[in-house]
Amino acid sequence: MVRADAARNRELILDAAAATFARRGPGVPLEEVAAEAGVGIATLYRRFATREELLEAVAARHVEFYEKALRKGLSDPDPWQGFSGFVRAVAEIQAKHPGLAEMLMVPCHGADPARSSAVFEGYLELVQRAQQAGDLRPDYSPEDLPMLLLANAGVLRGTAGAAPRAWKRLVEYLLQAFQCRSHRDSLPPPMSGAQVQKALKNPAG
Repeated sequence: MVRADAARNRELILDAAAATFARRGPGVPLEEVAAEAGVGIATLYRRFATREELLEAVAARHVEFYEKALRKGLSDPDPWQGFSGFVRAVAEIQAKHPGLAEMLMVPCHGADPARSSAVFEGYLELVQRAQQAGDLRPDYSPEDLPMLLLANAGVLRGTAGAAPRAWKRLVEYLLQAFQCRSHRDSLPPPMSGAQVQKALKNPAG
């Protein structure tokens, strides 16, 4: 039980650290991180002895999310499904981990450069495969994914309290814009009028 509690506290701290670092930068007081995690500052320091150790853990966890999505994408024999599945997975990571909604592919501070580079190279391979198969438009740029993530972050912020799944429709619209095929899959349902009004009145949730 103690070990399970320690593991749970670690995840709570990492979630809180990602959120506070994204909002206020890596210099935010660690007492604020502990408060957001719902643990005492002593508990935080038992898990992470220094700020740098916490930053490195947040960065490593971030990279792990993308590595998992990348492995799945590269293992898919269908180039378009591999690429689009990776994009959907990255967008879902943002949705499930709000602290990452303000970040892009890999945070710079504390990230292992070799692992970050490997993720980016794998992503470029997904792009190349899909373009060579004629599925991804030839003028798609690798920098279009960070643009999608910036847009997704805005939708997540604006619709969190009114329509927390609205981001899925945005992602599918953009994937269709990236695609060469004339066939288009159906989109997730749109927000209702009531959800739009709620989001506009209270965009923070």
